[in-house]
Amino acid sequence: MTNFTPIFPLGIVVYPGEALNLHIFEPRYKQLISECFALKKPFGIPVVLENRMQEFGTLVEIESIAKQYEGGEMDIRTRGLSVFRLLELVRDIPDKLYSGAIVTYPENDTQPDAAGMKRLMGKVRELHRLLQINKDFGKPDDALDSYAIAHHIGLTPEQEFDLLKLFSEKQRKEFIKRHLHKAIPLLSGVEQLKQRIQLNGHFKNLSGFNL
Repeated sequence: MTNFTPIFPLGIVVYPGEALNLHIFEPRYKQLISECFALKKPFGIPVVLENRMQEFGTLVEIESIAKQYEGGEMDIRTRGLSVFRLLELVRDIPDKLYSGAIVTYPENDTQPDAAGMKRLMGKVRELHRLLQINKDFGKPDDALDSYAIAHHIGLTPEQEFDLLKLFSEKQRKEFIKRHLHKAIPLLSGVEQLKQRIQLNGHFKNLSGFNL
């Protein structure tokens, strides 16, 4: 399926199901948000990396306008809906300040795997323990999916975009698992080094070596 959608390119990756709060201040996007909210229509957020708009992004819906300012600026609450691929950029739209795009929505396998996610979350919790982070995901571990945890495992923006382009929950979980398998041993080594440095200069209670 292809259709036209207004676009708001941003230097972030938004995932389906993700809550995103935005402060809107540019005239073109104030117009875009006002019109989409009034018509109850979603808009697209193409990913911008290295100052270049990419061909994939996420369709989002406006859940509410949290605050409106005298100058027309807005604080809005949005939520990601689905990943799209940008087929054609429409720069100039009559009577509009913003641009749009013709997009298509690739098939996306989001089949849940409660047991697999519970195992994966064990690794995520291990990573957070090493980083001394206490993260509440708001759901039981086995009720989460790859999109819900992708921003919370230390991926670079490029890696987050690579995950956005995977259209199978199994592939996304494997991507996250590979990242954790690299990150956790690295952090474990740093933690051990930290402990050795902290012990330096302390009185040590050690048994002698039997010759």
